[in-house]
Amino acid sequence: MPMTMTQSATNPTATPVSATKASSNATTTQDPSIFGKVAVVFGGNSNERAVSLDSGNAVLQALQSQGIDATHFDPKDQDVTELKNYDRVFNVLHGRGGEDGQLQGLLDWLGLPQTGSGVLASAIGMDKVRTKQLWHGCGLSTAPFAVLGADTDWQQIVNTLGLPLIVKPVHEGSSIGMSKVNTLDELPKAYEVAAGCGDVVMAEKWITGREFTIVIIDDEAYPVIRLQPADISNFYDYEAKYNRNDTQYHIPCGLSAEEEAHLQALSLAAFKAVDAKGWGRIDAMQDEEGNFWLLEINTVPGMTSHSLVPMAAKARGMNFEQLCWHILAQTL
Repeated sequence: MPMTMTQSATNPTATPVSATKASSNATTTQDPSIFGKVAVVFGGNSNERAVSLDSGNAVLQALQSQGIDATHFDPKDQDVTELKNYDRVFNVLHGRGGEDGQLQGLLDWLGLPQTGSGVLASAIGMDKVRTKQLWHGCGLSTAPFAVLGADTDWQQIVNTLGLPLIVKPVHEGSSIGMSKVNTLDELPKAYEVAAGCGDVVMAEKWITGREFTIVIIDDEAYPVIRLQPADISNFYDYEAKYNRNDTQYHIPCGLSAEEEAHLQALSLAAFKAVDAKGWGRIDAMQDEEGNFWLLEINTVPGMTSHSLVPMAAKARGMNFEQLCWHILAQTL
């Protein structure tokens, strides 16, 4: 039977061939001084500041507990040019400024090794519309969508995408500003909510079915996680992600071996299409006919107690401290 959990997940019976390699790389006894002085960048000014603070503090403690000379660096309070005084950066700065290519470009200019994707993938991945256009151009299945504006013909949107649908700010993460729209009358209000969080808003066809997330580390898709919010009529929103303890995470995910392998391959192709590197996460849906639909990419995933990357790593036999060491080691 699938294992159902609320804040963590394990799968002791599943040990892919490369799991041992990933775990051993992370746990190899090494002198932590090989990393030099590490800036763990988190906080910032984006709408995801609170989540970034939670993620960053967890990463900072995990690195320090292993003897790594890691220090918190918050761009909200410190001049980013001071990063030149460090040897490398562990980026846990969610949202704009840290996940959209700005920090990546600065670190490239300073010549500092950094975790995660570079400028191109970060900029594309933070833009849901550009990401979906790229995936579509690569022949990868992604849910139909439309860009909205204040003068949009709402009836035409409903005619094109149907109901229900979901409205999102294009340049936000953590499900901030997202609304499920069940009727035509709800659409203008949902647009206003999303527009209050960003300059570009999109509507996306609602996919009825099961929601999955696929963690990718070192160009390899980890065991798929199925997400099940307590309110199955809704979606995996901010509340379900960070504040509720009744959201269920399933590893094994309930797919057949063939379906899971297909979804992992699709996700890896989507990850590579945007030139993502190091680590990240792909979100996807499976409709009632069994078809998979890509939703979005996250190039700086959460690392909180509710986060999905640590869950997938745990299913591979890698604890949180090992995971953080492993990600940082990608900068060497």
